Amino acid sequence: MLKDTLREKILDQAIMLQNRVRKRHRHLKKWAKHAGTDAFRLYDRDIPEIPLVLDCYGNGVAGALYQRPYEKDEAEEQRWLRAMTGAIAAALEIPAAQVFLKERKRQRGKAQYQAFHNQHVMQDIHEGGLCFRVNLSDYLDTGFFPDRRKMRHLIREETAGKRVLNLFCYTGAFSVYAAAGGAAEIDSVDLSKTYLDWAAVNFQLNHFETRIIKTGPHSLDYPGLPRYRLIRGDVLSFLANAVGSRLSWDLIILDPPSFSNSKGMQNTLDIRRDYPRLINQCLSLLTPGGKLWFSVNAKGFHLNPEDFPGITLKDRYPVIIDEDFRGKRIPACYTFSLKV
Repeated sequence: MLKDTLREKILDQAIMLQNRVRKRHRHLKKWAKHAGTDAFRLYDRDIPEIPLVLDCYGNGVAGALYQRPYEKDEAEEQRWLRAMTGAIAAALEIPAAQVFLKERKRQRGKAQYQAFHNQHVMQDIHEGGLCFRVNLSDYLDTGFFPDRRKMRHLIREETAGKRVLNLFCYTGAFSVYAAAGGAAEIDSVDLSKTYLDWAAVNFQLNHFETRIIKTGPHSLDYPGLPRYRLIRGDVLSFLANAVGSRLSWDLIILDPPSFSNSKGMQNTLDIRRDYPRLINQCLSLLTPGGKLWFSVNAKGFHLNPEDFPGITLKDRYPVIIDEDFRGKRIPACYTFSLKV
């Protein structure tokens, strides 16, 4: 009797999810075509008892189940996930094999980067006339964040002829947008070889020349290298070295993780604690009239403007919310501008 009740409950939730996803997709599909993207947020815990987040990437879906506030039998959870996968596939009229759901749990350190699968289901998606490669199957993060879409567009509009520094560059989407905007030079820094290899692919997909290099502790000189450079190194060390070497850029993008204690870093990063130091280091690297774009996904993050006297600070959160994220939580976003 109990099993029948559970089966009926799962079926009812599958029907609710199917109806909601179908309705959202009908609306967002038209909007996405007009917006020039095939990567967008489809569903974000719209129904409280179905705590999924789903993103469309072309003809595939990648999503996550948020950890429930109560214990649930693992076998039952897997049955539930299979039912929701079927409902999503039915709503979008795609094979269930093109729907990839992972379980998101509170993790830190190496655990947050571990693969769920090793299927390597890759797909090229398009946004703003550019192309990016995503991994639908293996990790919680696909390599591309739809919630940064408007931020990417705004940055592209500001990069013509400028020297750009992209810190914690991940798979290089901001850098590719900067290149498309006509940036004179771009330095993209990340500690992960996997991410930099991925960023190199994204540059190649858009016909921009780049090369991965590894900086030494006292040298930021790149003779004979292309003007778009992927730099493998600890961002915290890179910043300290750049400040000490009195280097400068016209536009800096700082999009750090909320927390990191990667083995390759000299110090642990906690953005709630460290953001004033990071931002002030970036500000010291800007040319007169330069601008820093700062974005952070830490929940409940609050920035104190009094920490940055004499700087023109703008909260860009209201202008980076796009149609698929209305009413949803997206990263905090600020710009810091220096006077000429």
